[in-house]
Amino acid sequence: MNLDLIDLLKQKVSATVLEGDTAYLSEKSQALSSFLPILLSIFKSKPDLIVNLQNQLNPRLGDIFNINPSLKQEFLQQVSGTVPTETIESTLNRSIAPTLGVLETEAGSSEPGAITHLIESHWPAVTSALPHWAPALLSALGISTASGQSLHQAPPVDPYRVTEEKRKSGFLIPLIVFLILAALLAFIFKSCSDKKQITPASGIPAETASSEPAKLQLSTGSTGDLTTCQLYSGNANYIDILQQEIKQIFNHNTGCGVENNSRYHSEFIDQDVIPSVLKLVKGVPNASLTWVGNQLSIQTANPADAEQLAAKIRPLVKNMTVLTPAGMSSASAANTAITAGNSNAEKALAEINPDQIRALDIATALNMQIINFDIASAEIPDANKSILDQAAALIKRAPQVQLTVQGHTDAVGNAEKNKALSQKRAQAVVDYLVKQGVDPAQLQAVGYGSEQPVADNATPEGQFKNRRIEFEVLNTETGMIREVDEQGVNKQ
Repeated sequence: MNLDLIDLLKQKVSATVLEGDTAYLSEKSQALSSFLPILLSIFKSKPDLIVNLQNQLNPRLGDIFNINPSLKQEFLQQVSGTVPTETIESTLNRSIAPTLGVLETEAGSSEPGAITHLIESHWPAVTSALPHWAPALLSALGISTASGQSLHQAPPVDPYRVTEEKRKSGFLIPLIVFLILAALLAFIFKSCSDKKQITPASGIPAETASSEPAKLQLSTGSTGDLTTCQLYSGNANYIDILQQEIKQIFNHNTGCGVENNSRYHSEFIDQDVIPSVLKLVKGVPNASLTWVGNQLSIQTANPADAEQLAAKIRPLVKNMTVLTPAGMSSASAANTAITAGNSNAEKALAEINPDQIRALDIATALNMQIINFDIASAEIPDANKSILDQAAALIKRAPQVQLTVQGHTDAVGNAEKNKALSQKRAQAVVDYLVKQGVDPAQLQAVGYGSEQPVADNATPEGQFKNRRIEFEVLNTETGMIREVDEQGVNKQ
């Protein structure tokens, strides 16, 4: 066949799963590239799994790793990199159904035999696409990439050789049987041990002691009734309690699918109000809710329904951030603004003549960038370090100029803590420039917290604009202070 099945899946499945997605796009694409050949290898060896997944509305990774749940987490840690594992897991979960759809179309049938035959015909491409660490993972699942069959199957036996051996050494048969049984027992013991933990030498990291936040995901149908639900928690007692609540609230006999594992937190943030929130969700058509960590995400077919639902929920969850599609769009707009601002800053710095440096030009360029610190963090994002490197090279050539680095925050949270954080962030910028060779006497850090807003703190967009770093120039020759913004210089 001319068709490369792996390339086809990467095109069709990735396009379907990642459509409209902007967060961690590169990392998610890489995770899918690793997952797809692994999934095909599993399908080839375990055709019964194909039937199982075809019969499920929302097939998940947990269904694939059900014989060894701990291995699923080790796999996710391998493909997630710096991205939260729950984010990658959600992407991979959504890829399973479209992968089956492509395989059924290409095989011309939904029968497992037809699908496994299709995979077999493309086996060289599948094995060549496997990550280098995949054989260890598949081996732990009892699958050999050499043949695609279970490792527990005995090798084929040559009957002519057996006959000859019987003639020559029939007395050895009991001994051989004993050795085979001993080898099988040793293999079973080793397999059980491997399922508990795969050593780092295998290429798959051993399960870490770090825990994940408990998670609740559910969705409703066109009439507002419960259609899907999944619960992840380390507390079996609370799982039982919440299951009963969900069954009663939605009048649903089954409730949620459950993963009770010690790696998940035993409590949700604001978990006492979960039943009250679910009562608000009941009856809202085509809604989905994800409760994980300190974030509660709500999506509906009608954006207005999501906003109305979020407005009712926010007063209940005092320690949670409630996200809706509108808020997610704001985040996307912020990412676009950051990229554009940083690009403009790099261009402006590059256009400065190193032989005719004006400090005001440097400050103007620096104020075009957006230094988007993580929540409660003073760690400078990597995207801004190259910009600061450019600026440092110019500042070192203008010793007569001093810069004041001003830190600002939004008005969310404690004012004193915000002011302290803004000081730390401004100082982090100063420290970085000093490390690049700028004279410390040319720099000063000042934190203003939320005292000098430039936008309305009542909206996410305004809060984003208020969280900023600004540069002010003090010309030591004239003593004149000049504040600089993206439009240029405002003389005082």
